[in-house]
Amino acid sequence: MKKLGAFILFILLVMIPFQNSVDAHSGRTDSSGGHNCSEKSKAKGLCTGYHYHNGGDSSSSSSSSSSSSSSTAASNDKDCSEFATYDEVVQYWNSKGYSATYDPENLDGWGNGKVDDGIPCEAPSGYDKTQINNSIEQVQYKKEQKEIQQGNTQGYSQGLTDGYNESAENSSISAGSEAFKQGYTTGYIKGYEEGKNKVETEKVSATNDGYTLGQKQDDIEVPDKYASHPSLKELFEQGFNKAVTERVETKKKEFNNMGYEDGKNDIYTIPTDVEDIYITSYKNGYEQGQKDLKEIYVKQGYEAAFKMVDYEQPDLEKDNFIGWYLEGFESNTIVVEIEDVAFNQGLDGDVMKIPSDYKEGEIIYNHYYQLGYQEYEKQVEQTQKTAVGGLGAVVFAWLGRRFYVVRKMIA
Repeated sequence: MKKLGAFILFILLVMIPFQNSVDAHSGRTDSSGGHNCSEKSKAKGLCTGYHYHNGGDSSSSSSSSSSSSSSTAASNDKDCSEFATYDEVVQYWNSKGYSATYDPENLDGWGNGKVDDGIPCEAPSGYDKTQINNSIEQVQYKKEQKEIQQGNTQGYSQGLTDGYNESAENSSISAGSEAFKQGYTTGYIKGYEEGKNKVETEKVSATNDGYTLGQKQDDIEVPDKYASHPSLKELFEQGFNKAVTERVETKKKEFNNMGYEDGKNDIYTIPTDVEDIYITSYKNGYEQGQKDLKEIYVKQGYEAAFKMVDYEQPDLEKDNFIGWYLEGFESNTIVVEIEDVAFNQGLDGDVMKIPSDYKEGEIIYNHYYQLGYQEYEKQVEQTQKTAVGGLGAVVFAWLGRRFYVVRKMIA
């Protein structure tokens, strides 16, 4: 019996190292030398929950049933090998609010119980670490973004002011970090463009508002919103002056037309209680009306000269009308040509033939042709009577006829 007991004890001593080898499996250990069993290890039957390795606290393990809260917490720990992708690691890390100073599951440092760099499970090369909660890269990124935003806000404000005031564009700034300068430039350019657009819109408004005021009154009153901006003030004044000028020109035209109608009717009623410029417009219109009225009577006299051998005063109500009529009558030089051509044609004894240019003065032409022809007959008769008188008498008669012609031409 003693030999059998010794053999069993020997077998147990030999099996202990093999048992440790069988229980070994992959996975990080915490500061107590234990960790949770991974799904792969469970599938292999290597473990079932939280346990210790390599001299871990076995007494704690044996008393795990009495410390259910500690065992439950440990059993919830994650292992890096349990995540399918690194994005899942980051998502889990961020959802837990872990950081370089708070990593209860030892995801940072591969379970060696020491905090490493705040990057869980070691990120793959090229991974955007700014996505990792509280990482150095994320902290720096957020700091730069804040500075960019601050610069953007300041740059936008300055750009908006410069663009609106039509100042020279200057998107650079010497103070601040590179991130701040970057944001400043971006914000300034945007603000400057919006400032320019804003002032261009207000230029249209300033011109229209000035024009509207000018349609109502003669005294200008520039609103404060335009008075402080040189370009807007100028455009407001231009709009105002344009409206005033148009309004004045319209009124001047009204008085000019009034004067013209009075001039055509030979009535002079100068307006009162109006500015001198409107009185001048009335006078100018009146003078034009008188001129056109005179032209009517001058033309009547001119045309009457083609039909009257001797001037006959017309029956007109005003002396100035009669004067204009006579002026037109006497200005007809064509009638004088008709008289001479007709008389000479008759004097030559030719058959009367009125040129086409003188058809309008047929009455005058006929009258003076008859006068000339009568002279022709007298000369013929005289010639016959003195034929016996010889050459001297003929010459004398010819000279007499030429003298008469010359006298008529001079007349």
